[in-house]
Amino acid sequence: MFRKLLSVLAVMLIAAPAWAGKLEDIRQRGVLRVGVSLGGEPVGFRDDRNAPAGYDVDVARRLADKLGVGVEYTDVSGDARVSMLVSGQIDVAVANLTATAERARTIAFTIPYNRVGLRVIAQKSAGINQLSDLAGKKVVVGRGTTGEAFLRQAVPGAKLVFTDTFAPDGVLLLVQRRVDAGIEDLSMMDYLASTNPSLKTLPDLYSNAPIAIGLAQGDIDFLRWLNGFVADYIKSGAYEANYRKWWGKDAAVPTLTAN
Repeated sequence: MFRKLLSVLAVMLIAAPAWAGKLEDIRQRGVLRVGVSLGGEPVGFRDDRNAPAGYDVDVARRLADKLGVGVEYTDVSGDARVSMLVSGQIDVAVANLTATAERARTIAFTIPYNRVGLRVIAQKSAGINQLSDLAGKKVVVGRGTTGEAFLRQAVPGAKLVFTDTFAPDGVLLLVQRRVDAGIEDLSMMDYLASTNPSLKTLPDLYSNAPIAIGLAQGDIDFLRWLNGFVADYIKSGAYEANYRKWWGKDAAVPTLTAN
């Protein structure tokens, strides 16, 4: 009996590296598979060379560097951000992903590495000056986003026009005046209004939401490591520097805590 126990323990010790978790998997693979949302400047987009760029891409690159591995980007948006984590197609989602209670039933989240709010953008000629004015109007919205969920409840009379990628598809609809308004994160809406004179943003914010790194549930060690990464990102000053890089040196940087 004792010999059998020793044999079992020996097998367990030999197999132990297979139980090391996601961190060891990534390091052995030598590549971090990151889901990023390239749907709009400056959070995530493709530059003139068609390479991923933006605030989230910088965070993902820093994450890979801290792990000492290369990085592989997959453009994800809407519900795909969650489903690709669950299926193991990506290791993490650094994809403008709002940490909501509903999503937390399916995936895990780190502490926030950014914070956003929903903002409405509208055609100046559409007569939209407050949220209730969206009733009966065509409003472009990302499918499966917090913007969709908010509008369905707040303005059920709005005519939702869905897109899987707000930029370029939703932006194009707005620029071509094929919709009356749109709703997305303030970071994208403020930038879009500043570059298109026919558009304006409504002053109110309709949420104050934490943006976090998403990962599959069940690996506490990986989650702890990622939380440590985000805490260092904030405390080191890299967060403020990266935010001002993309939103301007005079931007009001949202307050984050490294807890």
